[in-house]
Amino acid sequence: MRTFVIGDIHGGLLALEQVMKKAEITTKDTLIFLGDYVDGWSQSAEVIDYLIDLKSKQNCICIRGNHDQLALDWLENRHENFDEEMWYKHGGRATVEGYSKLSEEKKKTHIAFLESLQDYHLDDENRLFVHAGFTNLSGVMWEYFPKLFYWDRTLWETALSLDPNLSVDNPYYPKRFTLYKEIYIGHTPVTRIGKTVPVQKACVWNVDTGAAFKGPLTILNVDTKEFWQSDPLNELYANEKGRN
Repeated sequence: MRTFVIGDIHGGLLALEQVMKKAEITTKDTLIFLGDYVDGWSQSAEVIDYLIDLKSKQNCICIRGNHDQLALDWLENRHENFDEEMWYKHGGRATVEGYSKLSEEKKKTHIAFLESLQDYHLDDENRLFVHAGFTNLSGVMWEYFPKLFYWDRTLWETALSLDPNLSVDNPYYPKRFTLYKEIYIGHTPVTRIGKTVPVQKACVWNVDTGAAFKGPLTILNVDTKEFWQSDPLNELYANEKGRN
């Protein structure tokens, strides 16, 4: 029985199928998806179908990403909650086009799935899985602003800027990095710092390897840290623009 974490998919079903096959996933494995299943490539609706089916077969923990919440707001006609034009520019248009082919009954099942997403997951080994981050210095259970679970970037920015020589006992060491054994996030692609593989800074593991753009999708074994990657998404969807 293994536990895997999967980075941001952004409508790239072909990539998800690739990494599942490469990692030789079985129904005995636990899969933790870090969110952003939609917006980007053309198969957002198909990714949701895939995840709904997968959850019926094995233990899957699906975290809420900011793009998933935006898509849910759109599906439920809560347009006042976001800038629709900006959403279109950041992958929403592909989602809208994909959902135009679905029946109203099918959309209802997807809405139910999106509503069921978790803000975070904390396992028995004190490992935290969250899409973006948190800001409360006492931890996720005391977060005042739940939207930060899928919008925050300060956790990753702080991890990147942290002096590696700074001791955990130092009063300047960020308290957020002392609360959990490990923190797994997506949201901010590591391609922004020139990487296409998972990056560890302090106790934070960023598994978003840029699948929304020109990077691969990554699945990582949280115990061994072995990981597998898809082909770059712009190659799998050569006739599409993604979130360029």
